[in-house]
Amino acid sequence: MKKVTALSLSSTGLDLIKSFEGCKLTAYRDVKGVATIGYGHTFGVKMGMTITQAQADEFLKADIKHFEEGVNVLLNELGVQVTQCQFDALVSLAFNIGLRALAKSTLAKYLYTMRQDDQESIYKVADQFLRWKFSGGKEYPGLLNRRKKERLHFLLDAKV
Repeated sequence: MKKVTALSLSSTGLDLIKSFEGCKLTAYRDVKGVATIGYGHTFGVKMGMTITQAQADEFLKADIKHFEEGVNVLLNELGVQVTQCQFDALVSLAFNIGLRALAKSTLAKYLYTMRQDDQESIYKVADQFLRWKFSGGKEYPGLLNRRKKERLHFLLDAKV
């Protein structure tokens, strides 16, 4: 496998995630019932917990770093170089569904065979975003809207 260049989330990618997640400074339960705070942060969160905006920003920064690293590891394992917009969309998806789910997905299998000079292979990956519209077995229109935006972002700087 060839080594791929590691990427970092762009400011546009960060804004994309922030727009999807929103920011709540008081702990709440997400659609799966997981205690969550800030911009979708779940680690160590207890119901009744409150944080400042600065803490929410720090949690987001740490969470983003975790997902950037995870997506870069996956891309390196697959031997696939992606564009900045593709990376941003993948980090956004992983932020929402988790790195394990992304790594085991059909999207990752298609990513393995994606070539930047082949429009069909790029669209095959992009279309997989739309499958991730369920949580706990229930379809959510908000998730579908997020996936449509992530898919479009994935396609933004494709060179075909």
